[in-house]
Amino acid sequence: MAEKPSEDPRGSEDPKSPTDDEWEKFLRDSELGISASNAPKEPSARARMVTERLRQQDARGERPPGWRTGPPVQGMNVRPARRSKLWAIIGVPLVLAIALVAMKPSLLPGDLFGTGGWGGTGTESAAPLPEETAPPSTAPSAAPGTPTLDRPFAGSPAERYADGEAGIVLPEAKPVGSFSKDQVGRALKQTKALLVDANIDRTTLLGGTPETVLGTLDPKQPGMLSDVRSWLRKPDKQNDPLLMFSRFDKDEVRLVGDVVKTRGRMSFERDEKGSVVIRADYTFVYALAPADPDSTEVARVIARRVLETELADPTRFRLTPGKLVIARYDQDLANTGCGIYDGYMHPRFDSVPTKGTTKPTGPKVDPYDRSRDIQNSGTETCGTASRT
Repeated sequence: MAEKPSEDPRGSEDPKSPTDDEWEKFLRDSELGISASNAPKEPSARARMVTERLRQQDARGERPPGWRTGPPVQGMNVRPARRSKLWAIIGVPLVLAIALVAMKPSLLPGDLFGTGGWGGTGTESAAPLPEETAPPSTAPSAAPGTPTLDRPFAGSPAERYADGEAGIVLPEAKPVGSFSKDQVGRALKQTKALLVDANIDRTTLLGGTPETVLGTLDPKQPGMLSDVRSWLRKPDKQNDPLLMFSRFDKDEVRLVGDVVKTRGRMSFERDEKGSVVIRADYTFVYALAPADPDSTEVARVIARRVLETELADPTRFRLTPGKLVIARYDQDLANTGCGIYDGYMHPRFDSVPTKGTTKPTGPKVDPYDRSRDIQNSGTETCGTASRT
């Protein structure tokens, strides 16, 4: 215990006595066990007043503010306690839930982390595929899920394909031979417009006339424009518009949604004749339902088309400037009735008898396998799709 300083017999304070703040600090340090070897000398009256004030505060249960703290905050001793209790209630279950989702992301609704449905049921959103810039080496893997009116491409590799004409990405134009960059660029855009009008445009799909195609083709190409018009006007086995166009009978089926899934690539090169040959290889996937508005069944038709157009050398060939020449058109159609030549594709539904009587006679093929070549067989051979 610190020794009490002696009073000045004259009743005056020692001129070297400590201030009130110094004395309060000394008393607090004494309570905390801090060495008092250098204890200040107590002034007579003032020291006793400070000591008495501290004693009264202690009796009332009051504590002076700490010398390292700021002013007291109302409720500051309550909120941390509540946070601790809240963590005890939800913290451990939350950690367990996060660990479970990390091991199995498909437990989350949708595809929040872009997993593409790992281990899921097919109800997860699928991440889009990157652009196809070269021929694939294998067929795409199986996709989980079942098609519905809300998700008509579920359970198909096409769910990850691009939507409509966004899937037709043009290569960068450059000058080729005697043709300028602008001329090559124009031919690329015309080829894309032809593909869109023949395979994506809703009017064409519902049996209308593909006017853009007719306006793109060179009328001087022997037989081509007249052939296409005759195919559309009076389709039969020898004049089948399905050789170039995707068309459905709107009295038989309805399109599901507004999207045609598209996957493929386009390239160009100079041939030995000095022409620019543009090669387009695309797969179009259509979701359809029976025309009955109460039907909920969804079927898919897959059409792969290989089209080559030419920008021919005007010094060697008679042609129309600004028009395209068709050099090749091959197609591979899947999940459509066989032996029917009315100018329409006829999807196969489980709930509706398939139009046509001819059974598939060709080999079983995967219509999503873009690593294989296709050859123009017209509608002579009707194969079986391994999946749709």
